[in-house]
Amino acid sequence: MNSPPAELAEVFSSIQGEGELIGLRQVFIRFRGCNLQCDYCDTPTARTGEPCLMEQTPGRRDFVPVTNPVALERILALVDGWHRGWTGVHHSVSITGGEPLMNYEILHSWLPELRAFLPIYLETNGVMHTALERLIGHIDMIGMDIKIPSTSGCTDLWDDHRRFLEIAATKKTVVKVVVDEQTEDWEIERCAEIVRAVAGSIPLILQPVTNPDNRIGISPVKLLEFQEIACRNLHDVRVIPQTHKFMGQL
Repeated sequence: MNSPPAELAEVFSSIQGEGELIGLRQVFIRFRGCNLQCDYCDTPTARTGEPCLMEQTPGRRDFVPVTNPVALERILALVDGWHRGWTGVHHSVSITGGEPLMNYEILHSWLPELRAFLPIYLETNGVMHTALERLIGHIDMIGMDIKIPSTSGCTDLWDDHRRFLEIAATKKTVVKVVVDEQTEDWEIERCAEIVRAVAGSIPLILQPVTNPDNRIGISPVKLLEFQEIACRNLHDVRVIPQTHKFMGQL
C-alpha cells in the first residue's frame, strides 16, 4: 500500500445528526481544510498542524492525539477493529470536513480501501464538481449542500451547485440547505428549481440554523412556508434540524 497521508481533525464513531441518514451510526473521518467560509460554520476547518483526535473504542470518547498527517494504515487498522469487534453497528463511513474534496487525490487511494469495510457517504459543500467527477466511482451516497447567500454569506455558487448535482445524482443523493429568518423566498425557489432540473425525486432538506444556545434560529411558521414553496417543484421536501445539537455529543 502506498497511499499518501492526510491532515485530519477527528476520527470517531457516532450517530449521524443531519440529513436523510439521521440516527444511523457511522464512522466519521473529518478532514481539515475548506474552500469556503460560511457564516454559520461550527466546525474548525483550518489546516493548523494540530494533532488528529482519534477515538480508540467506538462511541466511548477515549480520544488520543495522533500526529498529522495521518497514514491510511492507521485508519484502516482502527476501522477494521471496529468492524470486526462491533459487527453490524456502523452503517457507513462518513467522509466529512471541512471540505473533504479538497483532498481528492488522497481520497482516490483511500476510498477503495475504506469501502472494502463499509459504504462511503460523502458530506460536501457541493461546489467542487471536477473533484467529485474523479471520485464518484468510489462513493455510494452523497449529502451535498446548496449554499444560499442569506445564511452562508457565499454568493454566485448556483452554477457550481447545479453541475455538482448533475454528477452526484448518479448515486444516492440528498440536498441540504441551511435557512434562518433572513432567508428569502427566492432562495428556496432557486434551490428547488436546481434540484428539479436534475432530478425531481432527489430529497431536499431544509435545515434551520441552530443558535449557540441550541435554539432554532427561525420561526416554525416560516419553516413551513419555505417547505410549501419548495414543494411547488419537488416531491420530497423535509424539515430536519441538527439533532446532535439537542442530544449532545453522542
